[in-house]
Amino acid sequence: MHINPLERKWVYVSLGMVGLFVASIVLTAITEGVHPPSNVETVDSASLHLGDEFAEDKLGVRQQPDGSLRVTLVAARYGFYPNHIEIPADTPVTFRMASVDVLHAAHIPMTNMSTMVVPGYVSQITTTFPKPGDYPMLCNEYCGLGHDHMWSKVTVVAKEEWHGVAAAEQQGSKP
Repeated sequence: MHINPLERKWVYVSLGMVGLFVASIVLTAITEGVHPPSNVETVDSASLHLGDEFAEDKLGVRQQPDGSLRVTLVAARYGFYPNHIEIPADTPVTFRMASVDVLHAAHIPMTNMSTMVVPGYVSQITTTFPKPGDYPMLCNEYCGLGHDHMWSKVTVVAKEEWHGVAAAEQQGSKP
């Protein structure tokens, strides 16, 4: 079998480009600490509301012993529950979310907070909000006819203005 030298040259060029792309991905993953999710937790979506962490009375903001905050949310057609949370600025916040029904995604524009919320799994992401303001939390994965109405609000206040977990839980329970 004879391969034209020009074709052979283009095969080498294309294989070299593929090798270069793979090498740059691997190098970036190593130097920037990019890795696939390793904290995979499963949950029964059908009985989510009966469970410990995602029971209706345990949703919202909780303060951890180290001073950070944990926000537990449930994504369901067509909203995030609780639909409003208040947190202080410059405080590490870990969002833990689960879906009751279909695939959702939580995204807060102008921040690094964006994650998929897959039924049967717990999604977890940690972030910090540097400045006070109102941030919308949007579902950016089409989840049905009411998808465009699926949003929540995160209010970030200055640390000295934050009234603590009790006030945030009361505010989060309001419709």
